[in-house]
Amino acid sequence: MHKLTIVEIILRDRLEFFKEIRDNMELHEKIVSMMFSSFIFLAIYGGVMGAQSGLLQMASSFIKLPFLFLVTLIICSPSLYFFNLLFGSKQTLLQNIALILTTITTTSVLLLSLAPITLFFLLTTSEYAFLKLLNVAIFAVSGSMGIVYLQLGFKNSVDARNEEGAKARRIVFVLWVILYAFVGSQMAWTLSPFIGDPGEPFMLVKQVGGNFYSDVLSSIQELLGP
Repeated sequence: MHKLTIVEIILRDRLEFFKEIRDNMELHEKIVSMMFSSFIFLAIYGGVMGAQSGLLQMASSFIKLPFLFLVTLIICSPSLYFFNLLFGSKQTLLQNIALILTTITTTSVLLLSLAPITLFFLLTTSEYAFLKLLNVAIFAVSGSMGIVYLQLGFKNSVDARNEEGAKARRIVFVLWVILYAFVGSQMAWTLSPFIGDPGEPFMLVKQVGGNFYSDVLSSIQELLGP
């Protein structure tokens, strides 16, 4: 299959796609195709995020956004696989990675579809706090849809009829989603800025402490005023 057409397959024929993962059909090809397409889409969206602050920020965000998702995948995949294994899962590691990559691929194509909206606001406002919160909202919506696809994938996976530890695996899935969100958001904070403050010189990464959630609260307070 062409590496970019896998996105249309996931969106249009998702149940057949998950059935093929369940049956170990062309797993390596699917994983490579999803990683390739996700990298392209995330890189484009990252470039759009940094476009307002010059070529350096644009190039930096172009590279950092795909890297953010790749590192989050590497950090979080083992926990989901081994905890599911502990509670009777029959999935292989490659099947597990393929399902998680479905989440990232879905998220990345939704981000790409929303890139014109991000670009519009970048061109029409210089309010840094607003732009940060806008992107937090866009990532939250796109990521949530990706998780919906992941849940659908697990429902149609090799463990669909495996009753051993089924309830525990459902709890593990919910806890893993929360972990995935925390790791991803904190990793985003660590690699920020992605947009770039127009009033500040270019920075590859922030040299300050804090965390993602305190920054979101600060941005809300700044946007609402004193």
